[in-house]
Amino acid sequence: MINDFFSFLQKSAEKRQNLQKFTNALRLVNGGADGFPGFTLDQYGTHFQVQFFSEKLLAQENQICEEIQRLFSPEYLVVKYRLSPSGKDLEHPEFRVVCGLNPETIVQEGNCLFQVNLEDTVNPGLFLDMREIREDIERRSSGAKVLNLFSYTCSFGVHARVGGASMAVNVDISGKILEKGRENYKLNGLECLPGEFFKGNAFEYLAWAKKREKKFDVVVLDPPSFARFKGFSFNVRQDLDSLVKSSASILSLGGLLMVSSNYSGFSLDSFSEKILQDVQETASCAKVLWKRSQASDFVGSGQSKDSSLCATLVQVG
Repeated sequence: MINDFFSFLQKSAEKRQNLQKFTNALRLVNGGADGFPGFTLDQYGTHFQVQFFSEKLLAQENQICEEIQRLFSPEYLVVKYRLSPSGKDLEHPEFRVVCGLNPETIVQEGNCLFQVNLEDTVNPGLFLDMREIREDIERRSSGAKVLNLFSYTCSFGVHARVGGASMAVNVDISGKILEKGRENYKLNGLECLPGEFFKGNAFEYLAWAKKREKKFDVVVLDPPSFARFKGFSFNVRQDLDSLVKSSASILSLGGLLMVSSNYSGFSLDSFSEKILQDVQETASCAKVLWKRSQASDFVGSGQSKDSSLCATLVQVG
């Protein structure tokens, strides 16, 4: 198997050649779908990240890292161990730096630039599997008022503003994360407009916006599966319906609502149908424009718990 892995690495750049014209942040190996269950390899420009989700290839870890260094000459390479079946290592996995001193770098995604830090929890600042969805939102944002809930480092907000949005409000419970979003704005030459960064939970902002009769042309709703923060708890299975209905209530006529989740218990068809039903309680003429899973480099999306995404775009009016 290890020889097959080396052969795949040599061909991986060619397989993703068209994608590499658009971005230098992508997944090169996506676990079992590429023939290697429990193993992923991500590229962030000159920085690379290996993740082990099972012990099947751990015995070859050193050989694998040597081959990655030989083929890609990374400035920085880190290995993360996500071996807990319960997911306890999700936010703070054990990791080993193979080479390099600086985990931070800047990557390009289409028309946008983003800062990443490969030692900052599991995700270094940019969810690679949602690249094509961000690109779609960028194309649809010209002149729009955009609301980006659970904004994380504000990548949707950046794409929206680069696409011509008049403003993009980013909502997150973490002030530290929002500061990274501001840095991404500045990195792309975007002025941080008043009111574009709101520290608080999505429910709070939606209630405030509805009370003030604010309307948005595009709402992005990408919540985590579970979250706890200073007495606030969120469970996507229990709380998503109410979030979708509240989001739909502040959409302008013809407005767009993008809802996504990485919770492995959802299936794409039923997820899209349920989102549409929730939106139709507010706007009976709503329709689904698309339903999607992970980006094209995440081959076999949905075949394992560590590689799943359900996303749908609904239009009202």
